[in-house]
Amino acid sequence: MGRLDGKTALVTGAARGSGAVIAERFTEEGAHVVVADIREEQGRAVAEKVGGRYVTLDVTSESSWAEAVGALDALDVLVNNAGVLHLTAIADTTVETYRHVFEVNELGTFLGIKSSIEPMKARGGGSIVNISSIDGVYVTPGTAAYSASKFAVRGLTKTAALELGRFNIRVNAVCPAAGNIEMVMEALPPDFDFGRAASGGGGDAHRAPIGKRGTMRDVADAALYFASDEAAFVTGADLLVDGGLSAGMVIPGQPGT
Repeated sequence: MGRLDGKTALVTGAARGSGAVIAERFTEEGAHVVVADIREEQGRAVAEKVGGRYVTLDVTSESSWAEAVGALDALDVLVNNAGVLHLTAIADTTVETYRHVFEVNELGTFLGIKSSIEPMKARGGGSIVNISSIDGVYVTPGTAAYSASKFAVRGLTKTAALELGRFNIRVNAVCPAAGNIEMVMEALPPDFDFGRAASGGGGDAHRAPIGKRGTMRDVADAALYFASDEAAFVTGADLLVDGGLSAGMVIPGQPGT
């Protein structure tokens, strides 16, 4: 018995990164997975790998959502994973860039929720999992557009949980510190100093209590929990997948370290 046996799950941004790993993890647990993305070639490859289905989906378009969801026989789980990362100081962030980040990260999540209500009601309920970020909990410089959009996803998650609970539709958010390294690399400036960043800018390194890097599998496992019936009484929640970093800083040399 798989934890998602008999469930149809649509995962956005599933052509690569965390979305692809979520699609694989859900398939392992018995779900029929619909891989949704604008990257058709990569998306079809993931769908073939997991034995699922590919649909082209522009998450910023209401008509694209209607077409993608309307083509499904059922919808039990939605994972709003599609996102874009942009790293620029506020002074250097253009209005166009700011809007684009919000359109993909926040508006895309809103449209996903809205589009899923009726098909999930028809199934007697469902689970919506929104992938926010640890940047939606606390921030670093250069993340104005991204972190603001991810904070907004958390607020939207809680509002949707309140409104949709009467239909037995649960809405939760995963806030990972681990994600698609390819997306991160695309957003970093070409002269970014990884060595300096890893050492805390040259001083004492502040580390997460769990002394290792998170993986996309960790993110997928968190999404799996919310998608499964194990979380039947959980809605409006944030699950921080950050190795305890948000609980505080481990400073080498202090008592207890």
